[in-house]
Amino acid sequence: MDTLPIWMAGLEDEDAAFIKRFVLASGSLKEMAAQYGVSYPTVRLRLDRLIQKIQLAETVEADPYVALVKRLAVDDKLDFDTAKLLLSEYRKTKEERS
Repeated sequence: MDTLPIWMAGLEDEDAAFIKRFVLASGSLKEMAAQYGVSYPTVRLRLDRLIQKIQLAETVEADPYVALVKRLAVDDKLDFDTAKLLLSEYRKTKEERS
């Protein structure tokens, strides 16, 4: 394989390492929790966020600002309510300009 799929290219190294460990653990979240030394819900949350990142990468946004805000929310660098507010106001502004 010469090129990475788009959904993989957007992942951080730690995300790729998590995927590798997940596959090697045969998809067992219980095993992953033991390997990382954390609780099952913690691993489940990490997997859910990784799923969101992959889904976001596959639904390529035409607008880079929208994609950035969504990525920040998925990465937990911006809370969900703030992201919604920013996107709502941004879309209103764009509609007003049209």
